[in-house]
Amino acid sequence: MAKILLLSLVFPPDAVSTAQIMGELAIDLKERGNEVTVVTTRPHFNRDSEAEARQPIRPLWGTVLGKSDHSGIPVYHTFMPQKGRSVAGRLLGWVGFHALSTMAAVVVAPRPDVILCPSPPLTVGVSAWLVGLVRGCPFVYNVQEIYPDIAINLGALTSRPVIWALRALERWVYRRAAAITVIAPRMLENLRRKGVPLGKLRVIPNFVDTEDLHPGPKSNDFSRSLGISDKFVVTYAGNLGPAQGLATVVEAANLLRAVPDIHFLMMGGGTSERELGDMVARLGLPNLTLLPYHPYSMMLQVYSASDICLVPQALETGSDAVPSKIYRIMSCGRAVLAVTEPASDLSRLVLEAGCGVSVRPKEPSELASAIERLYRARSQCAEMGRAGRSFVLGTGSRFSVTRRYHELLCDVAKRKAASITE
Repeated sequence: MAKILLLSLVFPPDAVSTAQIMGELAIDLKERGNEVTVVTTRPHFNRDSEAEARQPIRPLWGTVLGKSDHSGIPVYHTFMPQKGRSVAGRLLGWVGFHALSTMAAVVVAPRPDVILCPSPPLTVGVSAWLVGLVRGCPFVYNVQEIYPDIAINLGALTSRPVIWALRALERWVYRRAAAITVIAPRMLENLRRKGVPLGKLRVIPNFVDTEDLHPGPKSNDFSRSLGISDKFVVTYAGNLGPAQGLATVVEAANLLRAVPDIHFLMMGGGTSERELGDMVARLGLPNLTLLPYHPYSMMLQVYSASDICLVPQALETGSDAVPSKIYRIMSCGRAVLAVTEPASDLSRLVLEAGCGVSVRPKEPSELASAIERLYRARSQCAEMGRAGRSFVLGTGSRFSVTRRYHELLCDVAKRKAASITE
């Protein structure tokens, strides 16, 4: 058993998928006998009023730092402005988070044996190292998305000096981490090419609570409210940003507008929300409904209302991340249509699980053809959904994955303790 500090940019009651994963991981680590403390931000990404009411945050240092309780786990929340379109504003928020979280972890949090810090942002590794330096403990760096690779590959980061500095920071963080976890094999290969020793790396995939998300009826309150219970529904639910390449989905909907039984749902929020809304309005699509973000409590009904669920990934990001929503979709027993490069970890996962099909990004006609083929073979969709559910019950369930985190964190803490006594 170990005293674990989880240092994370997002955590419940924030409702983004990484926050959900970290929240469930913290609970399972505690249930295995560990003492868990969390330092994170106030909800700023996907606000969920129901979750915030269940987990109220009370002031500790005025508006700068608050505290909540997550299933018996003390959670310290630093001030964080709401996520917006301004890059400068987001960078300023990150700087504030790092300063405040480092201070909170040193001043108010109990002394840990080991720190777990999920990335992004890359710079959370610096905070973990500083806290570990003061508290005399190692940190485990959990790579959910490889930065700065994603920003560079998407063209969002072009300054050579900034890229050089971030590459140097990335190498610095990898060298100082006691262990590094990635969520897919190709991500491990990426870090190996960057010189990270194999002995420091672990592949631990993301997970899903298979009891919380399970197959449900297609006709439910959500589908009936939209009048789509009798439609062949193609759904995307999640962040609406450049990393998802969602313009291809809108173009595919336009190509399929003459097939009235096929209906597209796109829901969420993000930096591309306005652009996508303008595109849908300009095309006048009767077969696509654009909806705002829905809370996690609605996800079971949303996925159950669907026949196919889309997991799009921009061409440039196939080796940098695996969208965690795929595990939610599989747990709900729905077919996956991954829009990704053929060699990506996402495509490999779909093939291994037999839970769906993959098409290349930026190919709307290929996406439209795949959707129409599955529409003509609905029984095949049902078989893929069952295969996905079986897969996560076997290898992607919450219990099996969080046990691996528990074993790794306890091992790192024990190695540090042994080195002190020698």
